[in-house]
Amino acid sequence: MSDKIDIAVLGGGAAGLAAAIFAAEALHGSVGQGAPRVVVLDGAKTIGAKILISGGGRCNVTHAVVRSQDFHGSQPVIRNVLAAFSEHATCRWFASLGVELKQEETGKLFPVTDKARTVLDALLRRCRELHVALLPQHRVMDIQSHHVGSQANHTESVSAEPCFVMAHSHGTLLARRIILATGGRSLPKTGSDGGGWDIVRRLGHTVTETSPALVPLVLESSMFHAELSGLSHTVELTTLVEGKIIDRRTGSLLWTHFGVSGPVVMDSSRFWTMARVADLSVDIRCNFCPGEDFSEINQWLLGRGKEKPQQSIAKTLSQRFPERFATALCRWCGLDPVQSIAQLPQGQRRSLVHGLTGCRLPVLRDRGWNYAEVTAGGVPLSEIDFRSMASRKVPGLYVIGEMLDCDGRIGGFNFQWAWATGHAAGRASAASLDMAE
Repeated sequence: MSDKIDIAVLGGGAAGLAAAIFAAEALHGSVGQGAPRVVVLDGAKTIGAKILISGGGRCNVTHAVVRSQDFHGSQPVIRNVLAAFSEHATCRWFASLGVELKQEETGKLFPVTDKARTVLDALLRRCRELHVALLPQHRVMDIQSHHVGSQANHTESVSAEPCFVMAHSHGTLLARRIILATGGRSLPKTGSDGGGWDIVRRLGHTVTETSPALVPLVLESSMFHAELSGLSHTVELTTLVEGKIIDRRTGSLLWTHFGVSGPVVMDSSRFWTMARVADLSVDIRCNFCPGEDFSEINQWLLGRGKEKPQQSIAKTLSQRFPERFATALCRWCGLDPVQSIAQLPQGQRRSLVHGLTGCRLPVLRDRGWNYAEVTAGGVPLSEIDFRSMASRKVPGLYVIGEMLDCDGRIGGFNFQWAWATGHAAGRASAASLDMAE
């Protein structure tokens, strides 16, 4: 392609495909030949690879209730972006694309087919209907921003109309508008390796410190996690940075062969990873009795000792917890699981109660970018116009999706952010072309 493209979208993930579709629809309403062109360039072999592996291959499209509080970042900006394209708008949009969604008990929305392929195929089909050019294996290495001027008596007057020259793996491409949707660094095997941030920095933007988010945590081998692999139960996790509580949440924890995972761990992980990036001390403490404190559990154990004094500690705990966990925790606290509850000295009982209500998880590291579902950090939202996702620094440039300093909790929220920012940028970029003509 040697001609100038109207809108070039860099990145063929959820945000990029949404932006391309909304831009193309705004430019010529519906199917039609001879319309202004929209092109999607992606460095990966397959467009939408991350969509296909999301949600265990099912694609958690959005959540039944989406609030700005479900995200980390500038709340006023996030609230406005989500209000302009809500979860209800997402459901209507996918219905128009022929994708029926179902809501699960957790509030997560999936395609009724339980196949992420259904979602991707619908997006790609709509792109084809709108004559959006999809160019996989076209990695963009650099973008130069220029302005188109007019020649009058050999004197150039610079207008406000931007022009971008993109250097990619197959040559160069000119575009009137650029939508950057290259993602963060999570799941780099799908093509998102953070390269877009290098480009946006050279164009004048800043990028905050980034770290893996929604990522499992690896525990020290001394912990008992390996023997409980596959077991899950509800806990309360508290994250302390420099000794101060910065997050507390309740949810399902999953023990694994390497450490811990599950929704509550994934949601808490960003606080641990970001503290480590900032070289701050961070601890995660686990209360295996959500809603109850040291005093209440201590009294419960004393009561059980009076009611059934001959019952073993492990048997007593197994009334409330999985037996495997009860046995492992006893040993972790230095207790004999078969010792009778009534014979438990006060000091050992207190040690057990501390283990139940404030167990420190010995986190060694996070599991890394290959297992992170999203990136924490990115381009500050203050550098973007929330009404259009347009750059406040480079005219004609739009930044969306995971490239921005905004990350949501697990449950379809990050996809909602992708659809919402894609919607805003797609429509705004197309509207800006109409104004320029």
